Amino acid sequence: MSFTFRPVDPVADAPVLHSWVSQQYARFWGMVSATEQDVVAEYSRIAESGHHQAFLGLDDGVPAFLMERYRPESSPLAVVYEVQPGDVGMHLLVSPPAGDPQPGFTTGVMQSVMAELFADPVTRRVVVEPDARNHKIHVLNEKVGFRPHGVVTLPAVDPAEDHKQGLLSFCTREDFLATLTPILAAPAAATRGEFL
Repeated sequence: MSFTFRPVDPVADAPVLHSWVSQQYARFWGMVSATEQDVVAEYSRIAESGHHQAFLGLDDGVPAFLMERYRPESSPLAVVYEVQPGDVGMHLLVSPPAGDPQPGFTTGVMQSVMAELFADPVTRRVVVEPDARNHKIHVLNEKVGFRPHGVVTLPAVDPAEDHKQGLLSFCTREDFLATLTPILAAPAAATRGEFL
């Protein structure tokens, strides 16, 4: 796995993005019934917003995931929690597997996304608000250091719903780094007589 990021081209990338967001596994993305033109419109809106960016994640040059980065103070989150300096919001959608699923692939994607966000020295904390029913993403978020803050009510992403119940969660740089280092830190701590 070798991940890189590039900005989404709303028109050129619409076919691949549509093939992901229109599948049932992506139902929490709220675009299952979207057309390809709807995808072009949504990602054109994001590109023009000035506070929200979308990136295509590539695995050895092949589209593998979609990552959105946004400023929480310019989003519906601004009314449900006190935005702190250095907060950055994130959305993630991993493509369906092209062949046999690769163990650890999604965790690797998430670690790559977090490393990319924290590569900006201004970023102090990553904020997510996945659908409270999306238990798979909650497990993944916990693996990379997110801590749940509580369920919040946000505008609906699914046209069939009146609102979204999102699990507001935060991950600091320190919490993320701690998920990467315990195994490496254990031998050094043991030589000092410490236990992790």
